Amino acid sequence: MKKILMLLMTVCTIFVAFAFAHDATTEVNVLAKTTKSWNGKDLPRYSWGKPEITILRISIPPHTDLAWHEHPYINAGVMISGELTVITEQQDTLYLKPGDPIVEVVDTWHFGKNEGEEPVDIIVFYAGVKGKDITILEKDDH
Repeated sequence: MKKILMLLMTVCTIFVAFAFAHDATTEVNVLAKTTKSWNGKDLPRYSWGKPEITILRISIPPHTDLAWHEHPYINAGVMISGELTVITEQQDTLYLKPGDPIVEVVDTWHFGKNEGEEPVDIIVFYAGVKGKDITILEKDDH
């Protein structure tokens, strides 16, 4: 499985490089490439099961706190607009503004809050497993 994944990634990389090599106006900027989440913790190994990619565009109204939650799978995103503060149970804090990438914490309780005057808009990619939740809400708030 690991060999197949590596082969697939290599083929995709070669395809992308070839496709962009012929277009002098195309720019490719790496926003994030890491083995760690935003709080410095190592990302976990990928889960077993049928892979399922989920891409969400999340909009958070002004002056809104999200519920405490955790993600059992690796996920990453890019802020489109607004400003968002993300805080873990350990009080690790991340401040996001438009254009910022985020490699989210995994298996760590956290919440986000929009303290600004405009909505937050963020696109998040989840590398999950078919039939499993990508977000788990905590039953009692901290």
